[in-house]
Amino acid sequence: MPRASESGPAPVVLSVGGSVILGDDPAADVGFLAQLADLLRDVGQSVPLAVTTGGGRVARDYIRTGRALGLTEVELDEVGIEVTRIHARLLAARIGPPTPARPPTSTVEAAHEVHRASPVILGGTEPGHTTDGVAALLAVRLRAARVVNATSVDGLYDRDPQRHADAKRYDRIGWDEFRAIVQASAGTEAGQEFVFDRLGADLLHRAKIPLAIVHGRDLPNLRAALEGRSFRGTRVE
Repeated sequence: MPRASESGPAPVVLSVGGSVILGDDPAADVGFLAQLADLLRDVGQSVPLAVTTGGGRVARDYIRTGRALGLTEVELDEVGIEVTRIHARLLAARIGPPTPARPPTSTVEAAHEVHRASPVILGGTEPGHTTDGVAALLAVRLRAARVVNATSVDGLYDRDPQRHADAKRYDRIGWDEFRAIVQASAGTEAGQEFVFDRLGADLLHRAKIPLAIVHGRDLPNLRAALEGRSFRGTRVE
């Protein structure tokens, strides 16, 4: 059960999708990343904050090339992990001390750092674990108050809102229904896009840690979700 420690508030974990970090406009990406880093620095001063960064399109491009070259799925996962760590380095360097410049490579290391170096930014950790899954593992280890999943859409929909104008967003959804959606959408190949990591959903459900799904580029709304205030998106609990 999430709980605050006797010395302060319970940690919060943020998973930022790679498609949020880098879009199609390099100039806009620079401005956004600077603002995101400022937000994370600010929030991290008031609450222990851990952030995982995804690989997005860049990782998928490398994975596609690696697959054509005959790399194994484990090797492809490792390629993707390296990209997520580059994204983590970008944010960490912009934030500056006390955030570690070198991203932690395990949830154990990240959990050790977060109470003295908030915010802590990390990418992937090992093959078979997406950065959403890493965020969930870290949240359970930290007994986090919540996990926020920053994506390229403003919540969970009953169908793809980019393809269906009548798609409806879930404001709240229970874990059983959410896990069924995750199970139906998630695969096992490196570089896939899906709603959320299956392992992560199971871990958060078992630990009773709520999950918020928000649009990652709506920074005021992202801040509200991180701080536990009312937000636009989907709450899974």
